[in-house]
Amino acid sequence: MDEVEVVVAHSERATLRVGDVFLKVDVDQARVDIEVDAMSLVPVPTPKILWRKPPVLALAALPGATLGRLGGPATGSPAAWAAAGAAIRKLHEAPLPPRVGGAGRSVVALVAELDDECELLVANGLLPADLVTRNRQVAEAAFRPWTPAFTHGDLQIAHVFVDGDEVTGIIDWSEAGQGDALYDLATFTLGHEEHLDDVIVGYGTDVDLDVIRAWWSLRSLLIVRWLSEHGFDPFAPGCEVDVLRSRM
Repeated sequence: MDEVEVVVAHSERATLRVGDVFLKVDVDQARVDIEVDAMSLVPVPTPKILWRKPPVLALAALPGATLGRLGGPATGSPAAWAAAGAAIRKLHEAPLPPRVGGAGRSVVALVAELDDECELLVANGLLPADLVTRNRQVAEAAFRPWTPAFTHGDLQIAHVFVDGDEVTGIIDWSEAGQGDALYDLATFTLGHEEHLDDVIVGYGTDVDLDVIRAWWSLRSLLIVRWLSEHGFDPFAPGCEVDVLRSRM
């Protein structure tokens, strides 16, 4: 009999794997609605929905494997990373969905959120002031006008599956919607800067590297405290705090 593997679990949601089936447990059904709707719209491969019985969504496992994870070694050939870049470009060129996603927050709202978070990081003693200040400066480049694209909104490296040099699927669409395309590229390459050039080759168009670096700093600043409070370790080698230190 297959064992139950806990893929991720915290107070908001949990994902379990039983054999070739993933069970996503989420009490926020609006978030699940977003995920299901997004998977029906995107022009890239996604997991097959097997059934849905709130609060559980059952998805078929994807063939292949991810290119790695944040804080761990990256795998895959340059061609595999380029294939991921091409898939991301295909997503970004799709017709816009009706919803503004997690990558589509207004500049005003984002600046306010970042300033509040930076203050808390220092006040709570999580990060030294000079590290926060430097990365807050780097993050400024993300605060500029951008053309909305269909974005994944949480395109971590662990959410893209490849088999050889082919993308077999992208998972976890609950943050999908209209957003900044460079946020997706930055999230995908966070902690694996050495593969950014390969991703951009596949993406097939020039991108502003300063903006991608800004999103690395911004995303890391915004999530360090949440991770620390939900049982994750942003201080682990290669993870968010190391990303912030690399900007010093």
